[in-house]
Amino acid sequence: MTSSRRTRLVLALAAGLIAIAAAVGLSCLLGPQHVSLDAALAGIEPDRAILVGLRLPRAVLAALVGFALAAAGTALQALLRNPLAEPFVLGVSGGAALGGTLVLLASAGLASLSGPAGALLGAAPPVVVGAILGAVLSTLLVFGLGRIGGRLVPEAALLVGIVFNAFVAGVITLLKMLVPPEQAARLLYWLMGAIGYEPPGTLAVGAVVILAAVGALAVLSARLNLLALGDEEAASLGVDVRRVRALVFFAASAATGAAVALAGMVGFVGLLVPHLVRRVVGPDHRLLLPAAALFGAAFLVLADALARLAFLPLGTEPPVGAVTAFVGGPFFLWLLRRSTRREAEALP
Repeated sequence: MTSSRRTRLVLALAAGLIAIAAAVGLSCLLGPQHVSLDAALAGIEPDRAILVGLRLPRAVLAALVGFALAAAGTALQALLRNPLAEPFVLGVSGGAALGGTLVLLASAGLASLSGPAGALLGAAPPVVVGAILGAVLSTLLVFGLGRIGGRLVPEAALLVGIVFNAFVAGVITLLKMLVPPEQAARLLYWLMGAIGYEPPGTLAVGAVVILAAVGALAVLSARLNLLALGDEEAASLGVDVRRVRALVFFAASAATGAAVALAGMVGFVGLLVPHLVRRVVGPDHRLLLPAAALFGAAFLVLADALARLAFLPLGTEPPVGAVTAFVGGPFFLWLLRRSTRREAEALP
């Protein structure tokens, strides 16, 4: 890496870290009840309990989920060579939600026979594993059905992902009828995408998986540059296309699965953030992927704060997935329209 690129990387990472710190600080200080930072740091209640026990863990959770989804979206866009690719649209989030749902369903059934065993199965690590397996299998399905004549067709993969998402939503809705009301309410979060208040152990498990997965994507970022040129071009430059694609698939699926296990199906973060960051740092994935991950964390923290405050006068709070869909849905349609126009202009 040249000194110029190294300087740009340091600047991008520093800007991303500053954005996360500012977003977390803002999220911790804003809320229905005023909190004094001095009082909270001095251990005075209830300021300390609200800041340290509620708002800070929630902001950290939002940052982890945004970090994972933005990195996964960046990697999937490079693999598909399609600007519309992202975990939610491709059905990866849906598969993760279904995998986590099946684990929760099994834990509910096991709890009726053996309480401790059911509680153990419904804990964070098994749910994360189930979500990751669901994400991996859905990725294999989408990319497998998206191949026509032995070649991956990005438009076909996107269509398969959209249909698979609708299928998963229906399956989860039916599964909710088989569990007690408290479990059904938890399953509903898989579809809404809500940042909640997870215990420290759950946050720790999710953080380990997400950091490992995004770290693997960062290591593979130079090869993503070559894969973005096309499989034949990458192979001619010495890239083991099958191996690298499998590693990227698994890492992106693991990051998405962990994010879904923590917060449900939060859509369009992996679409919005990489596009906005790409306009600033350029298409080099060695810069783009880590920068997008950091700004994705800051973006979702701010989106969660907005969801928490926007409807405060009404005494309600929409899930953050509704906020990201409200912004990301029109953005997706705009990108689709622009891509279609460019293809039409390229035709003779």
